[in-house]
This record gives sequence, C-alpha cells and structure tokens, in this order.
Amino acid sequence: MKENDKHNERIAKMTFASVYPHYVTKVQTKGRTVEELHQVIEWLTGFDNKKLQKFINEKVTFETFFERATLNPKAQLITGVICGYRIEEIENPLTKQARYLDKLIDELAKGKKMEKILRQ
Repeated sequence: MKENDKHNERIAKMTFASVYPHYVTKVQTKGRTVEELHQVIEWLTGFDNKKLQKFINEKVTFETFFERATLNPKAQLITGVICGYRIEEIENPLTKQARYLDKLIDELAKGKKMEKILRQ
C-alpha cells in the first residue's frame, strides 16, 4: 500500500488521547498490562507515565507528540507490515514514527517477549 498526503495529514492531526484508549484495550484483551504498554511507549519516545498523562490531558496531536519525543536510536530496527504498510518503505517521518508505535503495540498484544519488542 502506498502512503499519500491525505493519509499523512490524518495521522499528523490525530490526537494521542483519542488513540491511547485503543492501545490500552488492545494490550489488555491479550493479557498484557498498561505498565508494559507504558514501557514500550517510553522505550520508543522517552516519555514516562507523567509525560504521557500530560499529553493526554492536553490532547496533543501525533505531530506534536513525536516532535517532542526523543526517538530511541534502535527504532529503525522496527520493520515489517502494520496497517497494510511496510514500515521500511514509509517516506514521511511522522507517519513512520506513528507506525513504529503501532508495530510495537501490535507485537506486545501478540505476546512477543519484552526483550524482543525493545530490540535488545
């Protein structure tokens, strides 16, 4: 699937607060914990629980969320297909970062071991 400007714009303007409950539901229904979810998000972005809650309260967009993030240097090791897109082929940096997060959460929900998810 080829990304397009409309798709990239939609991701940029989506709020983290609107998607976060879906992340929680996805991992909890598969037997994982919110703490594990937060560990994965912190590994990718550097944001601790307090910072995540601040972003949720402020209803920041994904654009702002990732602008403020310090992406883990190992993030480029996140590969594969998520939401019909091959991560390695995504050109838009913001869309790629959002798909990194989606992929990590998907791996968590699928029961992968934390050390594999965190590329250790």
